[in-house]
Amino acid sequence: MTVATAEITDPTPTFDVLPLSPEVRRAVDELGYVVPTPVQVAVYEPATRGRDLVVQARTGTGKTAAFGLPLADALVRRGTEGVQALVLCPTRELALQVTQELEALTRHRGLSTVAVYGGAPMQRQIDQLRAGAQILVGTPGRVLDHLRHRTLTPSHVRVLILDESDEMLSMGFLPQINEILAFLPPVRQTLLFSATLPPGVKRMAENRLRNPEFITLSGDQIGALEVRHLVYYAHGDKTTEFLSMLEVEDPESAIVFCNTRDQTRRVAAALQQRGYSADWLNADLAQSDREKVMEATRRGAVRFLVATDVAARGIDISHLTHVINYDFPDSAEAYVHRTGRTGRAGRTGTAISMVAPSDVGNLYLVRLTFGIRPDARHVPSARELRTRAEVDLVGTLVRTFADRPVRPEDVALARRVLTDDRGVVILAGLLRDHLGDGPEAADDATRARRSTPPRPATRTPTGPRTGPEPRPAAEPRGGAARSAAPTAAEPELRGEDEDAPPELRENGPERTRAQRPRRRRRDHGRGEPDVARAGSPRSEDPAMPDDDLPRYTVESVAEGPAPSPAEIVEIYVNVGRRDGAEDVDFLSVLDAAGLDTAVDSVNVRLRHTFVRVRRTHLDQAIAALDGAEIRGRRADAEAARHSGFERKD
Repeated sequence: MTVATAEITDPTPTFDVLPLSPEVRRAVDELGYVVPTPVQVAVYEPATRGRDLVVQARTGTGKTAAFGLPLADALVRRGTEGVQALVLCPTRELALQVTQELEALTRHRGLSTVAVYGGAPMQRQIDQLRAGAQILVGTPGRVLDHLRHRTLTPSHVRVLILDESDEMLSMGFLPQINEILAFLPPVRQTLLFSATLPPGVKRMAENRLRNPEFITLSGDQIGALEVRHLVYYAHGDKTTEFLSMLEVEDPESAIVFCNTRDQTRRVAAALQQRGYSADWLNADLAQSDREKVMEATRRGAVRFLVATDVAARGIDISHLTHVINYDFPDSAEAYVHRTGRTGRAGRTGTAISMVAPSDVGNLYLVRLTFGIRPDARHVPSARELRTRAEVDLVGTLVRTFADRPVRPEDVALARRVLTDDRGVVILAGLLRDHLGDGPEAADDATRARRSTPPRPATRTPTGPRTGPEPRPAAEPRGGAARSAAPTAAEPELRGEDEDAPPELRENGPERTRAQRPRRRRRDHGRGEPDVARAGSPRSEDPAMPDDDLPRYTVESVAEGPAPSPAEIVEIYVNVGRRDGAEDVDFLSVLDAAGLDTAVDSVNVRLRHTFVRVRRTHLDQAIAALDGAEIRGRRADAEAARHSGFERKD
């Protein structure tokens, strides 16, 4: 068998490169898409020529439109009734998504598409088939039912498409697929799409396709390398530690994977009890309820979807920022498939796994098989959880006072108070008078954060959209994807952790940041006056643009007696609000270095941040901050020049 292999790397500028009919081009334009994805460009020409294809492309790269455009444009004859194209999908959810996409692409061609899957009324599907549907999208079991009952006439089928072939084989659908193939005409075109090419898929291509052309793009294992991977070592009650992890990571939206059906219900109930919007999905759920859960997830009403592997296979939710393994998967391939559901279409993505001692072997296999080396973290400490609660409370104060008019004399008085040696004590007293003696205000602030996705910390890439793919019914809440950089949890450990099992460590011990050689800092060209301290008259400095003024100043004061001004020095860090940074990001780094009592305050500006610490801890604090990854950016830290302290190289 002669097999041609096509390697596609560069996307084409616009859909003008594809000879689409006016009707299909109009549908594409109405969807608002401008730039086709590489897989759409690679598939169109050989598919319209009638070639059998084996296409490997990672999840979320527009594979539905890759076969949808040839179907709509050339492979299905609109003047002929009866099923001419059969698309097999591993799950009901994917079958519905593919149907919606094909209906959108064929709306001006006069073609009819029907979805058939288990759990839905059989008679309604029979009526749609009798009405002359030309494209059938379905799951193998229900398609086979129609073939056996002769409610589906296969004699006119000219094109067979196997979507997510590796998923269907791993789910045990091969016997049903073989039986379906026995019903179909021997002369037909077959398009096989897969995120990976395991031996089973290759055997199917060799045995069932006619001289197929292989089109190879990046598979899911490549996509997994583009996602940020974190592991939290669980040593106690996993649910409690899982909920603590969520407090500091604070994902915008996520699928939470469990290995059993009962576990999905328990985890979803624990999330709901904490105030998160969560729901579960497994094979026990009736089809109508499954569709309701999926619809709520796509429009952003469900923040955490807790599911098993089987229930989540084929699900396409484009706005997911995180995949969380509450239970670590049993195989490296399953890990890759799970994590491939985030970080799609140019968005940032994060995979977080709870790793119990019994999971160490499977984690090691993931590293060995795919070269994925997750950053290791510990479950947040009590102080880190307290810091998270403090940040929630500060957020409530910010929202409360953000829109209130402020008189200049009040601002001047506030600055004067903060320059006083006991300014922090005065501020603490005013806050207690405002908040009251009980914990109600803090509890309310935390509940408010849990019930709403957090503010995104990074922007989703802008520009032309990159080709048709299934979209949520409504825009998800929260906008762009949130960065997965360290928050109040342990700082990034560069894939190593001194308490991790020995087999998970790199060769040789991990050097601390203080031990790493410091590179000489180039001149940043800042030349800024002494305006970082909270009491400085910033608005009187004409050299400082207004957009660099911090809208709010967050003071995170260490416990103990307030230090005198002479004891405090400032550190310049090149990460600021535009990077999504908050004071908790810097505090967590210093907490992990044992410097929590050395911090006086954190002043986050638009482009950079000033961290005020005790003079005696200046070198240690710089060593901890320099090189730390904050909101996805490597931090450069040095003594602030206007404070009169030069950094020692």
